[in-house]
Amino acid sequence: MDSIIVTGGGALKGEIPIAGAKNACLTLMPATLLSDEPLTLTNAPRLSDIKTMTELLASLGAEVTSLQDGQVLALSSHDLDNHVADYDIVRKMRASILVLGPMLARHGHAVVSLPGGCAIGARPVDLHLKALEAMGAELELKEGYVHARAPGGLKGGVVDFPIVSVGATENALMAATLAKGTTVLKNAAREPEIVDLAVCLRRMGAQIEGEETGTITIQGVERLHGATHPVVTDRIELGTYMLAPAICGGEVECLGGRMDLVGAFAEKLHEAGIEVSETKRGLKVARKNGPIKAVDVITAPFPGFPTDLQAQMMALMCTAEGTSVLEERIFENRFMHAPELMRMGANIEVHGGTATVRGVDILKGAPVMATDLRASVSLILAGLAAEGETVVSRVYHLDRGYEHVVRKLEGIGAKIERVSGR
Repeated sequence: MDSIIVTGGGALKGEIPIAGAKNACLTLMPATLLSDEPLTLTNAPRLSDIKTMTELLASLGAEVTSLQDGQVLALSSHDLDNHVADYDIVRKMRASILVLGPMLARHGHAVVSLPGGCAIGARPVDLHLKALEAMGAELELKEGYVHARAPGGLKGGVVDFPIVSVGATENALMAATLAKGTTVLKNAAREPEIVDLAVCLRRMGAQIEGEETGTITIQGVERLHGATHPVVTDRIELGTYMLAPAICGGEVECLGGRMDLVGAFAEKLHEAGIEVSETKRGLKVARKNGPIKAVDVITAPFPGFPTDLQAQMMALMCTAEGTSVLEERIFENRFMHAPELMRMGANIEVHGGTATVRGVDILKGAPVMATDLRASVSLILAGLAAEGETVVSRVYHLDRGYEHVVRKLEGIGAKIERVSGR
């Protein structure tokens, strides 16, 4: 099993290209199931989760061709011959549930296994199912599978989400494009990935309004056609690499970065004493003078502070001046990285959904273990600032969400390598 070895010390300088968004691409790929014409996605990230979604779509009879070293995906669902999303594939990744809405909308039936994914909370699919029921779907749970039918096709309806759910919004949005009549999604997620999906679906002929407002209105159409669409920049990868010079010192330009994708996060960096500025090619982040100041963080749906940057922000706060409080309001059980950071000398107390971090002068390198995708990279960031060598094991989590992380960090001066069997 691979490990990543990080040797701390030294400021970082240079530029890092930011990939297309994993969470956007994993949503856009199932959109091919809505049409019998080709869908081409450019700026696709090269990740293991993308391979898993490719495998799932292929199992349903879709064709997915990877071009230009994986940065272009050509998808076609002209001849689907299977409507069962099998457990052996779906269990690997929660985003697999996103094939349910498109298959049901286009073909009137689908059988999808309940999904798996990172162990960061229950993340139930009940909101997905209630949204589809509001559009007339008949659903039954049997032996770990969702059996869905809409014999006369889906019908427009009103879906009022009790809590904001990105995945449920995406599933409902795709399904509603082919439903008869008008569908209104209230308290819908507003994440950039939702906006990106709406833009792509409009390119395919869908009639969608309000995706940035929290209330999305979809007028169903009879069919969707093919399209070409660029995947939006990955705001979580962007935020992660913005933290590298913040933790270590130095100046790094994140190519393709946009302030509108990371506004709340960038505000917290500014509070902590980090300079963030827009350039013609992206965002430049610099830490030049003085210690980091402790800041408090509360995770929230977009445009709030992203839960997927909470672990990385905690790594920064470990050596900040003062005490910071990080409150996790999206997922339970998402502080599993805290004990690993404590192995490196961090002073952290966790009580339920709140972590209190008291800054220390320096972290010390140690053997640590990744528990999920974002925890993996938080430990690497901590290792960049630690004294000595940090060995991060179980880095297969990392491959799900970050392409070429070692190469990118090496490119800005980090001392990092990936090794097998350690």
